[in-house]
Amino acid sequence: MRNPRRRAADSSRPPLPSARSQRPPPEASARRPAKGAGPTARGNPGESPGRSRRQEPAGKPERLHKLLANSGIGSRREMEELIAAGRILVNGEAARVGQTVAPGDRVKINGKLVPLRFSDRLPRVILYHKPEGEIVSRNDPDHRPTVFTSLPRMAAGRWVAVGRLDFNTSGLLLLTTSGDLANRLMHPRYQLLREYAVRVLGELPDDARQRLLDGIELEDGLARFAGFQEAGGEGANRWYRVSLFEGRNREVRRMFEAVGVVVSRLIRVRYGPFLLPPGLKRGQVYELPEAEVRKLLAEFGMTVPASGHPPRRPRES
Repeated sequence: MRNPRRRAADSSRPPLPSARSQRPPPEASARRPAKGAGPTARGNPGESPGRSRRQEPAGKPERLHKLLANSGIGSRREMEELIAAGRILVNGEAARVGQTVAPGDRVKINGKLVPLRFSDRLPRVILYHKPEGEIVSRNDPDHRPTVFTSLPRMAAGRWVAVGRLDFNTSGLLLLTTSGDLANRLMHPRYQLLREYAVRVLGELPDDARQRLLDGIELEDGLARFAGFQEAGGEGANRWYRVSLFEGRNREVRRMFEAVGVVVSRLIRVRYGPFLLPPGLKRGQVYELPEAEVRKLLAEFGMTVPASGHPPRRPRES
């Protein structure tokens, strides 16, 4: 792999982080949450990227709305609303709010049988290198390509995206089979850092950097970068590395537009403790080993299941 410092001079390629360059920008370090508020940075995996599958053990009885949320069907609140509306059946009968279900029970939503993933099964977590030209949605009226057709298939449960990336944005996208874990990874109280490599067209005004750090008033409120660094480029194409602790719709693009420049390329290179692995090609998946998943659950105060099988060694997709 090329030296990241040499790559930064190439205006057509982003300055992606190497396996050793995992520190956030200085401004971001000063604003990181205190110890205990969230997980610390985790190193890049050393295995080859690819896809993997594993068998799932049985589980213990659980509350229906929690089980459905952890199975990736929707949020707990959404599941409670569906139960109250009579749209969920358990073994052919209308479900009740607060009802528990056990392995072997048949659950249908709107008449369709849904696979269940009980919480004593270790959830799966994957890092997907999203290319441009894919949406992070299962339902698109324009029928554009979706990330979910590129992910490993499962016999039970489904992938839940941790946040979103715009259609024209590429880079690191986290997904998990646990709705609870996904919600925690997105929750503002954990203050997880998002870092991006940004290429802009044109020269930034002299005061733009400080304005972006102090805060830009957008139509949906004040937005500011936690970190801002120049990252090379020449001519009309300039690269920057920026970071922030939230992920509003098109926030990075809108902030640069507010200071008079247009973002021509945007790549997410970090989400909280995870970096985009340098060897993970666009469209490929890396699945976290069981030990890393257990550590992640513990860091976020979640119950660590005793059961679960380690994933097979990743292979090229």
